[in-house]
Amino acid sequence: MFPAGIGQIARPSDLRGTGDPLEHPYRDAKQTVALVNAIQHYAVKQTRLGIPVLFHEEGLHGYAARDATSFPQALALASSWDPELLTRVFTIAGREIRARGVQMVLAPVVDVARDPRWGRIEETYGEDPYLVSRLGVAAIRGFQGDALPLGPGKVFATLKHMTGHGQPEGGTNVGPASISERTLREIFFPPFAAAIHSAHALNVMPSYNEIDGIPSHANYWLLHDILRGEMGFTGAVVSDYEGIEQLVTLHHVEPDFVHAAARALHAGVDSDLPDGAAYAKLPEALAQGLVTQEQIDTAVRRMLRMKFLAGLFENPYADARAAQAITNNAQARELALEAARKTTILLKNDGVLPLHNVKTLAVIGPNAAKVDLGGYSNVPAHTVSILEALQARAKVVTAEGVRITDEGDWYSDDVKLADRDANLARIKTAVEVARGADEIVLVIGSNSAVSREGWDKATHLGDRADIGLIAQQNELAQAMFALGKPVVVVLINGAPLSIPEVADEANALLEAWYPGQEGGTALAEILFGDVNPGGKLPLTVARSLGQLPMYYNQKPTAHRGYLFDTTQPLFPFGFGLSYTSFEIGAPQLSAPRIRAGDSVEVAVNVKNTGKVAGDEVVQLYLHDVVSSVTRPIKELKGFRRVTLAPGESKTVRFTLDREAFALWNQDMKRVVEPGAFEVMVGPNSVDLKTTTLDVTS
Repeated sequence: MFPAGIGQIARPSDLRGTGDPLEHPYRDAKQTVALVNAIQHYAVKQTRLGIPVLFHEEGLHGYAARDATSFPQALALASSWDPELLTRVFTIAGREIRARGVQMVLAPVVDVARDPRWGRIEETYGEDPYLVSRLGVAAIRGFQGDALPLGPGKVFATLKHMTGHGQPEGGTNVGPASISERTLREIFFPPFAAAIHSAHALNVMPSYNEIDGIPSHANYWLLHDILRGEMGFTGAVVSDYEGIEQLVTLHHVEPDFVHAAARALHAGVDSDLPDGAAYAKLPEALAQGLVTQEQIDTAVRRMLRMKFLAGLFENPYADARAAQAITNNAQARELALEAARKTTILLKNDGVLPLHNVKTLAVIGPNAAKVDLGGYSNVPAHTVSILEALQARAKVVTAEGVRITDEGDWYSDDVKLADRDANLARIKTAVEVARGADEIVLVIGSNSAVSREGWDKATHLGDRADIGLIAQQNELAQAMFALGKPVVVVLINGAPLSIPEVADEANALLEAWYPGQEGGTALAEILFGDVNPGGKLPLTVARSLGQLPMYYNQKPTAHRGYLFDTTQPLFPFGFGLSYTSFEIGAPQLSAPRIRAGDSVEVAVNVKNTGKVAGDEVVQLYLHDVVSSVTRPIKELKGFRRVTLAPGESKTVRFTLDREAFALWNQDMKRVVEPGAFEVMVGPNSVDLKTTTLDVTS
C-alpha cells in the first residue's frame, strides 16, 4: 500500500474489523510489538531512504490499549489538584506506550471546558485556565520528561485541541466556538502557551470547530500568528482525525481534498491523521500551483525532527517481553489506587461517613457492580467494582435498582435507554432488598454510552440536552430516601450532574467521576474511613440547565438574578469536604504595595483542627478592583494540596509575579495596570479571606 514508506501510523494496538474492543479484544502487548517491528523492518530495510515510522496511540488517562493500566478519567485526575500525581500517572502511561514501540501519544486534552452538556468534558481538566495549565504541564512532563531527545520510556505528548473546543455552541461536539479574541486570549490560549513554554510540548492538534467562520485546520492566524508567532512553538501540528477532510465534508469551505490539503498546509498543519487521505493529494496540489515545494519540505522537516528526537533512527524496534513485564505491574496498579483515592470528592456529609458498626449494607444502583472507565479506554487486565470491594469488607445485600442503558457503550453507535417499566420493577425489588439493611450506598450517575464524544451527527452522538440524572434514577433515589435509612450517594459519571433534590436529601454525597481500574477499592476505603477524601471540584456544578453557562470566573454583570430561582451553583468551583476540619488564615503579603512588574509573596497558614489526618487544597484567587476592560470577579492564581496530621499547621507560600496581574487591554496588549487588587485565599472559590494589594506605576 505504501511502497515509498509512510510517515506515521495510527494506533497499532487497534485491530481492524473487530469493532468494539469491549466486545472483541484488540491486540495485546506481544501482538502490537510484532506488528510494529514488522512495519519498522520493512520501512528501514526495504524502502529507498530507510526512514522509520512514527507511531501514535491514545493515552488520555492511561494507555488506551488491551491490558494497560487505566487510571481515573482526566476530569477525575483534575479533582486531585495535585500536579505531582499527574506527572507520576503519565510517567507510567508513557512507559507502557513506549514499551510497545510507540513514540507519540495524542494527549493531554488542555481544552478549558465551560459547558457540561458537552460529552467530552470528561476528557478535560476543568473550567479554569490556570488549573488546566498547571495540570497539563504536569502531564506532559510525565510523558516526555524534562529533556530532549526523549529518554527511555518517554513519548511525545500532543496538545489537544486548539482551540475553543470546550465551549461549543449548544454544548454539542464540533459546534462553532462563538468566542471573542479576548476570551480566547484570557481563557483558551493560556494552557497551550504554558505547555509550550514550561513543558516544551512539540505536538499540537487543531480543534474540529470553527472560530468566527474559520475552521481551526484552516486557521492561519491561529496556527501561525498565535501558535508559532506569539507562543514560539517550533514543533509539529498534527491534524485531528479527518480534520483536513472535514474542510470539505463538514465545513464546506473547500471543494475537494486537493484544495483542503493545500489550505491546511498553508495554515500550518504538518501531518494528516489518521491515514493521510487529504495529504495524499499534495502532489496534485503542487502540480496545480496551490502549494510550494518549500511548504512541503517544511512540514517534512518538522516530522523528521520528531523521529530524530525520538531516537527512532538508532532503535526503531520494541521488545515484547519487556512490554509485557512493565504493563500493569504492581507499581502501576498501586498508583492507580492512589490516584482513585486522591481524586474522590466529598460533597456532603451529615456525619454518616465514615461508615461504622454497619451490620448489613445495601449496595444499590446501576453503577455498583459495573466498572466504567470512561472515554478513550480499553480493557485493562484488572478492575474492581465498588460492589466487589464492599462485599469484601461487610455483609452486603444488593440490587441493580435501575438500568441506565440496555444497549450501547462509548464505542458503539447505537444507544438504547433502559425500558421504563422494567426499571420500575427493578426499583420495587431494590426497595425490598434495602428494607432490611442498616444503611444504603446508592451508586448512580451516568455511563460512557450517554455522555461521550459525539463524533458523527448522524451515527454517533454523545452530548446531552439536559444535565440531570436519566433512566428513572431519580425515582430510585426517592424510593431509597423514603425508607428512612441513612443513604450515601456515590456518583460515577463523566460530566457534572444537576441533582439538587438528591443532594438535598442524601446524608452524604461522593463524586468519584470514572475512578479507573482500582476505583472500587478506593471508594470502599473512603466509605469506611481508611482513607480521608481530599479532592476538589475542577469545575462548577450548576443547579439547572437554565443557569448555563456557569463558571466561577464570571464577569461582573453575569448571573444578576432570575425570577423564581437562584443564581447560586449547586456546588462551587474548588469545593470539597473532608472527614476532618481545617482553618485557613488570612493572606499575609510580603509588602502592601508593589510596582507594576514586580512580584509579591503571599503566605497562608493552614491548620488541621480536626481529629484525623487529611488533605486540604489551599487556593489563592485575585481580583482586579478597577480595570480598563472588564475582568472576572475572581481568578485562580495559585493552589497547593497539603497533608496535615491532627493539630498540625503549615505555612503555604505563593509568589504572584507580573503575569498574575496582567490583562489584555483595549488595544489587545498585555499590560499591568496600576490599582488595587484583592488577594483572596480559602478552601474553595467561595469561602475566602481577603486582603488588598496596591500596584503602583
